[in-house]
Amino acid sequence: MPSRQLGFPVFDADNHLYEKREALTRYLPDEYKGAIDYVDVHGRTKIVVRGHISDYIPNPTFDRVGRPGAQEEYFKHGNPEGKTLRQIIGKGIDCPPAFREAGPRLELMDELGLRYSLMMPTLASLVEERMRDDPDLCAAVIHALNRWMAEDWPFVHKGRIFSTPIITPGLVDKAIAELEWVLDKGAKVILMRPAPAWGYQGPRSFALPEYDPYWKLVEESGVLVVFHASDSGYNRYWNEWEGTQLEMQAFAQPRPFTAAMRNAHREIQDAVTSMIFHGALWRHPGVRIALIENGAGWVPHLLEHLDETYGTMPQVFPEPPSETFKRNFWMHPFHEEDPRDLIKLLGADHIIFGSDYPHVEGLADPLSYVDELTGIPDEDVRKIMGGNMMGLLGVAA
Repeated sequence: MPSRQLGFPVFDADNHLYEKREALTRYLPDEYKGAIDYVDVHGRTKIVVRGHISDYIPNPTFDRVGRPGAQEEYFKHGNPEGKTLRQIIGKGIDCPPAFREAGPRLELMDELGLRYSLMMPTLASLVEERMRDDPDLCAAVIHALNRWMAEDWPFVHKGRIFSTPIITPGLVDKAIAELEWVLDKGAKVILMRPAPAWGYQGPRSFALPEYDPYWKLVEESGVLVVFHASDSGYNRYWNEWEGTQLEMQAFAQPRPFTAAMRNAHREIQDAVTSMIFHGALWRHPGVRIALIENGAGWVPHLLEHLDETYGTMPQVFPEPPSETFKRNFWMHPFHEEDPRDLIKLLGADHIIFGSDYPHVEGLADPLSYVDELTGIPDEDVRKIMGGNMMGLLGVAA
């Protein structure tokens, strides 16, 4: 039974699945066989990407996973006892079918009180950064993953689970072809990494005019775009400051400097700035982007900074950048952040709820987030907890 009876449908905009072992390889073309593999290292299974063992995810089989919400108190109240990350997360659990299969997940959603959810992969976030210098391989692996998702986690499952196929934008023509493919399979939402797009000539922004045919299709189709926190490649900048050559590891204890850099959320700020200042959202004002699991504490400062830049050269802008942001982006604040100032800044219509279930840094009980909205008008609570996402995806109450 749900922990609360809210009297309105809840749409959780940040749910995750744990991929099965064959997710990246079942449909990988023969010419790329071996680009993704698994090996035994001292009794532990590790994923191998292009011949290199990755520790990005400590257990890529997901046979055992962290307990949902294990870090909830840590994020809400800090770490006054100075525990290690391992101590905070604690012992793992055997991965239940509901974390890996769509049918059991619907049953779990009923237990949790969730009518709808966005369902995003977990392991997939290691792919693009580790294949950035081979855009053809990257596109092939992402397409293989999307084919697996279309079978195991349909893009719209029973009208309630909206799975998010990935679009990797390295090669414009292949990005358009992949978008057309997932749209043909019924996708209502797509997932993109907030990072430069790596093509044959190296990196550049996916908001530059060469991507206009892609964004035109996004706009015309009405598909929702999600920028979700990922490995955006910024670890190489942190390594330069640290004097190291470390791989980003999603669940490892970071060094203090690296922890501070992660908490600055530069990746999403740069992606947002690029979408506005490189003009994609002025040329395609109907594009809608949800910023998921990137936090929101950075938003006021960024908008102030963008408008300061506008003030120095207004002749090159069709409108103040803050107005572009307020039109085109929907924000998902972290559960530990007070959303009230964000609501005042953007309006309740552009705030969405997401629990990050079943990840350790999320909420063990997604509906508990409504407690953070105490004192907010009931109509706005309904919007934040589900109404806004339902409107974005065109689903009924």
